Amino acid sequence: MINLKEFESDVRPDWCPGCGDFGVLAALKDALVSLKIPPYNTVVVSGIGCSSNLPGYIRTYGFHGLHGRPVPVALGVKNSNPELTVIVTAGDGDEYGIGFNHVVHAARRNDNITVIVMDNLIYGLTTGQLSPTSREGQVTKTTPDGSVYRPLNPLSAIMGVGGTFVSRGFSGQPKHLSWIIQEAIKHRGFALVDVISPCVTWFDIYDEVKKQVFKLEDAGHNPSDMEKALQMAQTDKGLPIGIFYRREDVPSFQEMLQQQIGKNPPSKGVKTLDKDKIEQLKYEYS
Repeated sequence: MINLKEFESDVRPDWCPGCGDFGVLAALKDALVSLKIPPYNTVVVSGIGCSSNLPGYIRTYGFHGLHGRPVPVALGVKNSNPELTVIVTAGDGDEYGIGFNHVVHAARRNDNITVIVMDNLIYGLTTGQLSPTSREGQVTKTTPDGSVYRPLNPLSAIMGVGGTFVSRGFSGQPKHLSWIIQEAIKHRGFALVDVISPCVTWFDIYDEVKKQVFKLEDAGHNPSDMEKALQMAQTDKGLPIGIFYRREDVPSFQEMLQQQIGKNPPSKGVKTLDKDKIEQLKYEYS
């Protein structure tokens, strides 16, 4: 039986005390245990940033890559072995800034990966600069007089390019977030989980968010209604969390690719070398 201990890493998180990313890590572990997905069947890919250190804090296969590039790495893994559960964990600067092009096209293709974005509305690791989701008027190190930019709305953007699963959670409600992540992993295609994960050091909005969040399911929201989903994503009356939009009748890119090529994925062609062969190769190339 799979339990939380199996996902415990020997490396302790070095996030600031009170960082929202602790809640995201707890929710992800709980989701994997609830879905009974073993660590050896899970790959967590990240880019650069505080949140992108997450693969080191969970005992699964992991890849800590370049800034903004976790999605193409994740797709390489998924296309090579579609049987793996592939999850991207990154921040708003990573996925909504330098890497947003990858996110958009993965959503458009309906690639079967889960992308969890820890959205703290600021660049935390580099000590408090403007990010794509920073608020208009927000004072940061790069906008000392307040930002003049309108923030990116990732939920509306991903729905607009054909995303089939769009959701938002709050790190302060890890059980609810775990449920969202479970649904995202089970989804047949691309799943975005935008997580409000306040940075307690450079832009602490935890108490403000806690007062404003409400669950979409409690409000009777129908996630199959895209028009209503877009309205809820753009509302200025509180902060809705939950599943905004879900569509299950669109095949994933990996499914369509498999049908087209009619072959086993590359991982099926990998053969394990016996010990004598390994020693021979070591001798030949030493």
